[in-house]
Amino acid sequence: MSPTTCAVLPVQAERCWKRLRYPLLIALIAAMPVNADETVADQSPAVPDNIAPPAAPTQPLPFSHATHLQSGLPCQNCHVNSNPGTMMGYPAVATCMMCHNAIATDRPTIKRLQEYWLSEQPIHWLRVYAITPGVTWSHRTHLDAGAQCETCHGDMSQVQAVAETKAIRAMASCISCHKVRGASTACISCHAWPSDQLLGLD
Repeated sequence: MSPTTCAVLPVQAERCWKRLRYPLLIALIAAMPVNADETVADQSPAVPDNIAPPAAPTQPLPFSHATHLQSGLPCQNCHVNSNPGTMMGYPAVATCMMCHNAIATDRPTIKRLQEYWLSEQPIHWLRVYAITPGVTWSHRTHLDAGAQCETCHGDMSQVQAVAETKAIRAMASCISCHKVRGASTACISCHAWPSDQLLGLD
């Protein structure tokens, strides 16, 4: 149904507006100019800080990204991208024990890690960043496109306990990055096209 039809058939105006309001809103946001100050050297806009970050969740074991990254470990050593590639995984206890069977074995946290290992129990880490419902998103797609971990997550080598400090789930962050990289900003790139049920027309 086109805007012209809405004007010609005023009886259907409310239904027409409900059908068009979300696509129009998203189109307006997509047309917003990118702030050049938000870009970094590789022309990828860094995700801005979350203006009201929640506290870091209490994990089963305390873990410092700063300690591990500053020792030279790359992200991919611990975070693997298993099929279908949507999310990055957490390290298996065996991965941790490859180092900690000899390093810092006298520390209480490592002794607890060894208990997981000996009991063959996985560590149930709490995910900090979750994909927003209604969004189709894949780590693999972005990694294949050359996106770097720090573009979205910031400099994790300075982070002890991870909290949702970056506005990763803000649509404006995604659109800014897509526009700078020349990726599609069409609604269907990230969202299934709204059904009548979602639009409240049923």
